[in-house]
Amino acid sequence: MAELPMTERRMPGPSMAGFLMPGYPMTELQWAIAMRLSNLWINSCRVINAWAIQLGALVLIGLLSLPAQAESVRELASFAGVRDNQLVGYGLVVGLDSTGDQTTQAPFTSQSLTNMLSQLGVTVPAGTNLQLRNVAAVMVTADLPPFSRPGQRLDIVVSSIANARSLRGGTLLMTPLKGADGDTYAIAQGNMLVGGAGAQAGGSSVQINQQASGRIPNGALVEREVPLNLGGNGGMLELQLNDSDFGTVQRMVTAINNEFGQSVAYARNGRVIALDGPTDDNARVNFMARIENVQVTPTEAPALVVLNSRTGSVVMNSAVTLREAAVAHGSLSIMIDTQFGVSQPNPFGEGETVVVPDADIDIEQQEAYLQIVEGAQLNEVVNALNALGATPQDLMSILEALKASGSLRAELEVI
Repeated sequence: MAELPMTERRMPGPSMAGFLMPGYPMTELQWAIAMRLSNLWINSCRVINAWAIQLGALVLIGLLSLPAQAESVRELASFAGVRDNQLVGYGLVVGLDSTGDQTTQAPFTSQSLTNMLSQLGVTVPAGTNLQLRNVAAVMVTADLPPFSRPGQRLDIVVSSIANARSLRGGTLLMTPLKGADGDTYAIAQGNMLVGGAGAQAGGSSVQINQQASGRIPNGALVEREVPLNLGGNGGMLELQLNDSDFGTVQRMVTAINNEFGQSVAYARNGRVIALDGPTDDNARVNFMARIENVQVTPTEAPALVVLNSRTGSVVMNSAVTLREAAVAHGSLSIMIDTQFGVSQPNPFGEGETVVVPDADIDIEQQEAYLQIVEGAQLNEVVNALNALGATPQDLMSILEALKASGSLRAELEVI
């Protein structure tokens, strides 16, 4: 088929310009316009795709660079003086089903019972050997919350201090609970709640959980409050951080002052912040509640590796990094197998039959090669250490060696 002249060219398909119909004869000018519009369309698509890629990259970078999660002040610090106080007392649990103390081995149980009976007007003849099987001497502990008032109830924990087999079904008699100053702040009494159970017969026994201790919900009655002069120094308060950190203190002071629009917080050191609070009680409570809800982003914790030598646990935070180092790890095992033989003397000989040990000692050492370990992020550090194939116990020695060589950029803490 002969080629059409330039002035009569037809578009083979839909026009990019949108105003020329398929098969419509075009002049040279119209053809040039159509090609120009087609190039503009392709270039615009490329620009849109490039913008989409750049926008996605910016969003990803923004997500990766988000700051650490902000926390409220109440999660990072507490007000000085607003704390629990520990109470302790000594008492007797009665009503046990022959599972109490053996008084021959725990004579203080009998003495305690004799003293208690004397206070109730019952006189026990001197020298009486009390065979008590339903009584147990116990220690009672409780936490006295701040601002507790007389008449409020406390949960208590009762624990045996002698050889009682079980406290199940027992009743705690009135026990004074004293503080560190020796004063009585609560009185405990009530029926025991023991979560454990056990049974024995014919020399066999079975036990579930612990039976020598239990709880009494609301088992103590507060008799005396702990004096607390909160804000007595002209409304001045102290905010104490749970962990000492100068950066977190600086951020907390700035956040509190921005919340109130004026300077009400002053840093004293890396843990304590002084607050200029109001002198009125109601205004002080509102002031403290407002401070507790202030959001603060704490600074990143220092790089730390915690080693538990008893369980072999190794825990590290996200700030731990490893500089490049070469480590060779292998294990050496020594196996000793002893077999005993009998040396028999000749017949009619005067020798004796003896047992002769035959020891076989074998030393086995696994091959070890130098491996490069390095990591700037936590997952890289974990992968590098896992590549060594070491057990948790061996990993402790490797981490100590990496710390000594300067490759491990973290502090080691053994618990």
